[in-house]
Amino acid sequence: MDNATSLPTGAAVAPAAEKTTASRLKSIFSGSIGNMVEWYDWYVYAAFSLYFAKAFFPAGDTTAQLLNTAAIFAVGFLMRPIGGWLMGLYADRKGRKAALMASVLLMCGGSLLIALTPGYETIGVAAPILLVFARLLQGLSVGGEYGTSATYLSEMASKERRGFFSSFQYVTLISGQLIALAVLIILQQTLTTEQLYAWGWRVPFVIGALCAVVALYLRRGMEETASFTKKEKSKESLMRTLMRHPKELMTVVGLTMGGTLAFYTYTTYMQKYLVNTVGMSISDSTTISAATLFLFMCLQPVIGGLSDKIGRRPILIAFGVLGTLFTVPILSTLHTVQTWWGAFFLIMAALIIVSGYTSINAVVKAELFPTEIRALGVGLPYALTVSIFGGTAEYVALWFKSNGMETGFYWYVTGCIACSLLVYATMKDTKHHSRITTD
Repeated sequence: MDNATSLPTGAAVAPAAEKTTASRLKSIFSGSIGNMVEWYDWYVYAAFSLYFAKAFFPAGDTTAQLLNTAAIFAVGFLMRPIGGWLMGLYADRKGRKAALMASVLLMCGGSLLIALTPGYETIGVAAPILLVFARLLQGLSVGGEYGTSATYLSEMASKERRGFFSSFQYVTLISGQLIALAVLIILQQTLTTEQLYAWGWRVPFVIGALCAVVALYLRRGMEETASFTKKEKSKESLMRTLMRHPKELMTVVGLTMGGTLAFYTYTTYMQKYLVNTVGMSISDSTTISAATLFLFMCLQPVIGGLSDKIGRRPILIAFGVLGTLFTVPILSTLHTVQTWWGAFFLIMAALIIVSGYTSINAVVKAELFPTEIRALGVGLPYALTVSIFGGTAEYVALWFKSNGMETGFYWYVTGCIACSLLVYATMKDTKHHSRITTD
């Protein structure tokens, strides 16, 4: 059990009872810093794909090369369910800390491989093959990171501030993406376009590999959560235990579907959309993405804290309703926008809506499952859903565009959000029915 009042008396109770806000913040920082590095490494691929697409693939038109890099971006997502499964099992057996250390080590290896792989002109088809392998390693890492990180932050948080504290998963996730964009902006300002296409795109991957080593060192000093250290040893396989919770598994799938597709549409894909569809320069699209992501990041703890007051379900429903109503109008208007500020306000409006999902989705999922299968229960169905809907967002959008039906993608996003809305409207509010409180 997670409540100190429910624990047996003895020395083991004291540490949980004595946890202060400062100690919780320190633990959350320790858990989050590696999360930030992992997501930096993951998003550097998307941020710099406009530059390295030509290095890994034969000459062709820009859309075809972007389709190739987007396909490999999606391939990386195929490993995320395996990562969610393996790391979830590991986290529920050996501890959250051990799994978080393993995931950041895998990410380091993937980034280093991308940084060092020669281009297509040098080694031919081996170049895209090695790129795929590196993304598979990174997909395995991120697949395990999400469920374990969501579990760790939710278990470390106090009951009254769980929504606020767990929202920092997306704060660090977005900050990783922001750092990737900041590195891009700095390189755009310090290197020529020719240098970026030739070798400059490798720099951020080297930075990512080095930062992952630092994150690994920091994670060595993390505390294990009280929920894990006090749990009873499972008497059956974790997968069999997980299968006893089909409703919770389907809830994770349903509440993730629309949210993850909207998130990837307005973050990773939007930079390419502004260049390839709206007609903006790479520099303008990068600064717009950076500005909107920074404000989006700041919104996460605000809405996460609000969920501690009014509940998780009303906020999810708000995202579902607004996302269903405004996705097509926002993307249709963005298609014809002429100014930097016009694009900024439209994307920012979309991200405010998406915050209703991103800020609390981690804690909602963690609150659905008992301790013994929490990391696995959060990570596996989430990773499967993200692979299907989030990982393919760019590819599906570019496919619609290449076939002259770009508006079809707008309706696709709307339909997925509407499906998630049905789940939000019928599920219980996990703030009031949390398994972290009752297990």
